[in-house]
Amino acid sequence: MPVIKDPRILVDASTRDDAAVYQLAPDRAIVATVDFFTPIVDDAYDFGRIAATNAFSDLYAMGATPLFALNLVGWPRDKLPYDLLGEVLRGGADIAREAGAFVLGGHSVDDPEPKYGMVAIGEAHPNRIVTLARARAGDVLVLTKPIGTGVLATALKRDLATAADLAPAVQSMTTLNAGGARAMRATGGGVHAATDVTGFGLLGHLHNMLAASGMSAEIDAASVPLLAKAMELAEQGAIPGGTKRNRDALDSFVKFGADVPEPLRVLLFDAQTSGGLLIAVESDRVSTLVAALERETTPAAARIGRVVRGTAGTVTVS
Repeated sequence: MPVIKDPRILVDASTRDDAAVYQLAPDRAIVATVDFFTPIVDDAYDFGRIAATNAFSDLYAMGATPLFALNLVGWPRDKLPYDLLGEVLRGGADIAREAGAFVLGGHSVDDPEPKYGMVAIGEAHPNRIVTLARARAGDVLVLTKPIGTGVLATALKRDLATAADLAPAVQSMTTLNAGGARAMRATGGGVHAATDVTGFGLLGHLHNMLAASGMSAEIDAASVPLLAKAMELAEQGAIPGGTKRNRDALDSFVKFGADVPEPLRVLLFDAQTSGGLLIAVESDRVSTLVAALERETTPAAARIGRVVRGTAGTVTVS
């Protein structure tokens, strides 16, 4: 990516943050992100909902409020009917409506494999942007959704799980992180850093936060919330290729205690879709954050570890 220097650019791709931020006025900044992918569920409507929820998550992780979105579509026009695409778009529109945003257009291309996602645009006060780079030693790490979506979706494709087994994951993946964003604001500045947990997995996104902040972390694996059957299916070998790549990429940054079982290690690297927010919050504000998350009925409100001084980007899991 080219290096661009301009005082109006508050966040760009160089920091690996979830979205770009461009300042329009002293009290207003535009937050922009884009995400799309191939189907991970069989139901077209649910696919649309999951993809849209996933796209808006980057805005919520930055502390932004969604404004509008543009659809991105790749569709095999000679293989799949347009009414099926209509269901995908209906799912995306329903999630946008739930987020208080508008779908104002988009772009489509003929593609041998279906793909769907969104460009999502939001806004935030420039002084209230939440980035990756401000986690501090002593911060508590809080996670707002259980993990395991990659393993469950892979198990479905391999006939190791049923649609009913996947239902809790679909519920999680179609839950907007709006409640988590509101809870972050309720701490009164106690949140120092945040990100949403998606393709790099829990440990991958945590690594990015720690590397940007110059910090290390300690994770209590038993405190990490898991989707039902995720551990069992990981033990059966339903491991996505992305999860394996995450593990290989982070091998030199993560140290496991001997008592952490192998299936749980896999899940901590599991490539997620539309996961929760991973939040670094001051230790004396963590109770305020957790109480706010519980009021918002987020899928989880789990204290999973803490930020410590050490080699930047490294994680110890016990």
